[in-house]
Parts: sequence; C-alpha cells; structure tokens
Amino acid sequence: RCLNRPVPFSFPQTFDKILIANRGEIACRVIKTCKKMGIKTVAVHSDVDSSAVHVKMADEAVCVGPAPTSKSYLNMDAIMNAIKQTGAQAVHPGYGFLSENKEFAKRLEAEGVTFIGPDTHAIQAMGDKIESKLIAKAAKVNTIPGFDGVVKDAEEAVKIAGEIGYPVMIKASAGGGGKGMRIAWNDEETREGFRFSSQEAASSFGDDRLLIEKFIDNPRHIEIQVLADKHGNALWLNERECSIQRRNQKVVEEAPSTFLDPDTRRAMGEQAVSLAKAVKYSSAGTVEFLVDTKKNFYFLEMNTRLQVEHPITECITGLDLVQQMILIAKGYKLQQKQSDIPINGWAIESRVYAEDPYKSFGLPSIGRLSQYQEPLDLPNVRVDSGIQEGSDISIYYDPMISKLVTYGKTREEALKKMEEALDNYVIRGVTHNIPLLREIIVHPRFVSGDISTKFLPEVYPDGFKGHMLTAGERRELLATAAALYVAVEIDGEKVEVSGEWNLASALLPITINGKHRNLQVYKHTYFKLRVLSKLAAYLRKHMPEKIPEDTSSILRSPMPGSVVAVSVKPGDNVAEGQEICVIEAMKMQNSMTAAKTAKVKSVHCKAGDTVGEGDLLVELE
Repeated sequence: RCLNRPVPFSFPQTFDKILIANRGEIACRVIKTCKKMGIKTVAVHSDVDSSAVHVKMADEAVCVGPAPTSKSYLNMDAIMNAIKQTGAQAVHPGYGFLSENKEFAKRLEAEGVTFIGPDTHAIQAMGDKIESKLIAKAAKVNTIPGFDGVVKDAEEAVKIAGEIGYPVMIKASAGGGGKGMRIAWNDEETREGFRFSSQEAASSFGDDRLLIEKFIDNPRHIEIQVLADKHGNALWLNERECSIQRRNQKVVEEAPSTFLDPDTRRAMGEQAVSLAKAVKYSSAGTVEFLVDTKKNFYFLEMNTRLQVEHPITECITGLDLVQQMILIAKGYKLQQKQSDIPINGWAIESRVYAEDPYKSFGLPSIGRLSQYQEPLDLPNVRVDSGIQEGSDISIYYDPMISKLVTYGKTREEALKKMEEALDNYVIRGVTHNIPLLREIIVHPRFVSGDISTKFLPEVYPDGFKGHMLTAGERRELLATAAALYVAVEIDGEKVEVSGEWNLASALLPITINGKHRNLQVYKHTYFKLRVLSKLAAYLRKHMPEKIPEDTSSILRSPMPGSVVAVSVKPGDNVAEGQEICVIEAMKMQNSMTAAKTAKVKSVHCKAGDTVGEGDLLVELE
C-alpha cells in the first residue's frame, strides 16, 4: 500500500468521473488511485504541458490556457468550462493552486460538482491564518504569541514587531509552502520582509494580507495528519517530522518523528482532532506545529488539503489517503477507529528538485531531462513523479522532479534504503539536489535525530559545498576512473577495481577493494577527474590558470527567472548589501544585492525581462 501497488479490493460506488485540477506528480498520484477505484479521470493542462505525464495518464485532457499559472491552473473560468465539457462529477484539487481557494469550492458547489476536500467554511476558517489562530485558541489548542489581525502597512508591522519582541515571523495570511514568509530581527528587516512577503503573497495566492507572530527560535516542525468524515468522526494518523527545510520549504521528511514520546504524540493528535471538529472538518487535512526543545508544541497552521509529504503517512499506516478523501467526499463514514491506526515501521521522503544545491541550498534550474531513471528496481522504494525522460523543467512551475520515499522496519533500514536509492537515481539534463539529500541522510546529526529547522544553516554555515572526499575515497574514485582507462597504481598503493563494465549504462556497479559501490559516470556530487599520461601530467603544470571573474563588480543572475524590479540606474551610488534588483523564479522572489560600496556603471536589465542563469544584470565601477 505504501508503494501504490494494486490491492485486490471491491470499492464502494463513488464517482464515474473525477477532474484533477492540478499538474505534475500530484495529478499523477490522484489518477493512480482513481484507476484503482475504477473511476475515469480528466486532466487539465496549460499549453506547454500538453505532453506531460499526467495528461497521458488521464482518460481525457482539456487545455485551460497558456503557461503562466494565473492563465491556466489558477484560471477558474477555464477549469469550470472543462468540468462542464467533460461531465466530471467531482474535482480533486491536489495541493497548491486552487486546493485551498474557497471561491473555487463555492463555484463547484453552485454547479452541483463535488469538491474532494473540506467544505467552504473549513477552508475559509483554516485558510486564513488570523481566523484559524482565534479558532485554535477557542478549541484549547496551544498557539504562538502574536498579533491577531491583518497588518496594514510596513510601519504598522514595525510597531507590532516592537511590541511582540524580535525575532518575528511575517507571513501571508492566505499562504503556504514557504511563500510569502520572512523572518525579521530588526525594524529594517521588518520593512523589507513586509514588502517581499506581500508581493510574494499577491503573486502566489492573489491575497497580500499579512500577519506577524513571535518567531520560535530553533524549533522542530512536526505535523499531524488528520482524517475526518461528514458524520462527526475524526482521527489523527500520527505525525510527520518536517524539520529539514530551506527557505521555509521542506526538503526531507520522515514518519514517525524520533523526538516524540507517546504522551506528546497523543496530546498533539488530540489537539489536532479538536481543531478539526471545531470547524466541522471533513477530508484529509494536516495540522502543523512548532515543537521546542522541551517538547512544548504550538499550533502553526492547518492545511485544508492533501499534503505534499502524505506518502510517508501512507507507508506507516497502510491507508491510501486519496482513496479516503474520495470516499469521505461521497459521504461514506470512516471505517477505522483511533485504536486501528498503527505505526508500522519507518518511512523517509526526499524531495528531489531541479535546483542547484550549491547556491543557497537550492536555486531553481531549468532544462530538459536528457536521461531519467528512477530506482524502482530496489525493494521498498516509492517514487511519486510527474515527469519522464524528455520532460522540460520550466520557469513557470515548481521545480520538483519527484518525491523519493523509502520504507523499512526501522529508521536505520529506511535510511540505508534511501542512501541506496539516491545512489541509483539517474537524472541528467538539469542540475538537481541529490548531492545535498545524500549528505543530509548520512550526516551524524541527522542520523542521531538531532535536528531542527536550522539544521542546514548550522551544518553548512558557509553553504553546501558537496561531499568532501576522504583519502581512501579519493583513491577509490581515481582508481575507478583509471580502470575505465587503464589499470594503474594510486599514490603508490594498488587498488583493485572489478565489475561488469557497460559504458552504455548510466549506473556503474563495481567492487573496489572488496566493497560494493554504485557510481555514475556523470554528476551527483560530482568530482572532475582526469586520466593523463606522465608527459601530459608534467606539461599540465605549466599551463596558465583561468583568472576568476571579479564578482564584487559584476552582478549576474544566479538562476533563470524574470526581473520584477530594478532599484538602480547608471551613476547611482550603492552601499554594500543594498538591493539592486529582484528576480522571481518558480514563484519565489530573490533580492539581488551589491557585493561592495560603489557607483553603478551600467544596468543590463529592466522590469519584465526574462533572464537566464549567468546573465549579466548590473556592473559596478
């Protein structure tokens, strides 16, 4: 069940046809369960997604507009027309896009189409972070100290932050997924955070309202999965540990958490269910908590949709959450009691992104997947993806390639399986974050469970630099490269390398001094190796080295995206750290700043321009 393999089962009658108002891996995930239940599916897509995997998997497909999300996947009129055109009886919204949009749910209800999710009251109540906090307090759920209202402008934000006490978290009232969120440690950061958060919130959710609350320093991010039906029954399906994050977005998740004891787990679960019942919630939902070092937990928000990381809960409980959502939407009662919900084994999810992990732990990368091979031949490995060899990763959508999930009877077993799965995952054509994922899961702090939301900046204070080779690993790697070329000694020591050499294969399973290794003749955490003759090695010493570019005087785009704003013009004087321009990529805004105090020599971009990675933006004197 964790691995989404067909289970012989007679499903009760639900819907004849469901439209999935989403794209990518989550659309594919929903279609898989619909097929299992004998339900026909309709995919919607933008014009650039016409050959996408979810479009091919569905029984029918309707184009709902051009590439920008506002004109396609957020285009309610076009999606409503697709529903009428295909006769779909229900809509599954997936996550993101319209999944927590009460207007969409209302329009479906008015047309007699079932929304596979909670009712509009629950979406409204929990989707608004301000209202949800008030309801949580009334339901006796632990909450974070903060301002219970909408912040009008940047100066009011500064005033409120001063009253609460720094540090504070500024975040979009209608937000989620790390978008529209900023941490501020002083007045200036509050003003800047207010501006960026409101712009991101408007871009991602069409709602720029913000709230401010106390920032809990060094917390864990632990969430509770809930499931509730239309008959007043509600369950908590244990927790998910989601503390490994970058820019408030999750990178690695696991279930259960190493940190929770049974009493804390029960208390969190009961509060989550209490909140769900307070808003008459029905469907799958997630209550997120921040947990401090003393196991005090505070309500963060409730996501009234299927969560990205739901597969790890499916692994340890044996429940198909999409199936449960469909049954609940049709009006069926939950078949399980709280005592029926187990914790069987351990599951870990790595979010595989088309991102460069060496830049701020992951700035978006675009391109075409020239070679793509999922490690599905390994046991207890699940890959939720919506792409295939030849797919394009574009600037228009989230850069996620897949969710790689491994399962084991113990955490140690699940981690070893994840290590093996990452080593066997072949992705070429785009830069990806597997090198970072691979380092996280073997890091002693992660292995011991000593984690918090600050894990990445604490473990890699100067940014992620890749795997540092030991002397032994260096010899092994050099020996492998040499063995592909010719047998040789490394540093005066013999290294035995053997294996079935198939240079047409993306993976190279070999044995080095009796140890089994899986290598790729390409790049995960990649190391540039050269096999040279003695003469070439001698002559190389005399070759001039390329002088690196003076990055303090030249500002280049670190990623592909669009220019939102340019704050300077030629002749302006700028201070070190001053904002020069803002680049938006995959719906995240990034402030580009001056590396030194200087005069602006030339500006090579303007608002609205599309830029590629490495494009020249601004030159300083």
